[in-house]
Amino acid sequence: MTDPRLETPLPTAARSALDPWPGELAWRPVSPRLVALELTRVAISTALMLAVCGVIWFFTGSGWALFAAVAVLALTVVRGVVAVRAARSYGYAERERDLLVRHGRMVRHLSIVPYARMQYVDVVAGPLERAFDLATVQLHTAAAASDATIPGLEPAEAARLRDRLAALGEDAGEGL
Repeated sequence: MTDPRLETPLPTAARSALDPWPGELAWRPVSPRLVALELTRVAISTALMLAVCGVIWFFTGSGWALFAAVAVLALTVVRGVVAVRAARSYGYAERERDLLVRHGRMVRHLSIVPYARMQYVDVVAGPLERAFDLATVQLHTAAAASDATIPGLEPAEAARLRDRLAALGEDAGEGL
């Protein structure tokens, strides 16, 4: 008769809940063009806000409009740094039974989506994303809170991931 204590698996290295990026996974990064896309979005919104400040200054001559324009420019620098760091933080890992999606620097997010729980997978590419030859994969599950998004994928990788996830979702759902 064997000792039941010997049949239990040995515990893996202890993980901290404060470090949710398991190191033994092969994380796939998103395209580096996502940084340029996010900076373009920041630039467009900054241009619109500066235009509003310029129109207000032109019609009123108010010094507050110039002060607001300077504040917009200062905030644009901060928004640009945050956008770059946020874009570089995205990654995903495909495991046997689920997909992991991570993002965030200050507040880290780790979404684990079991293939059996996926209802459908969307590939979305707006006009700006298409200009940068990028796409976003959106995973939808029954629980709205567990939906995950992977932006900044090459269109071919987005299509491959969509097809693979759809196939794995069907296979995993057959056993239910």
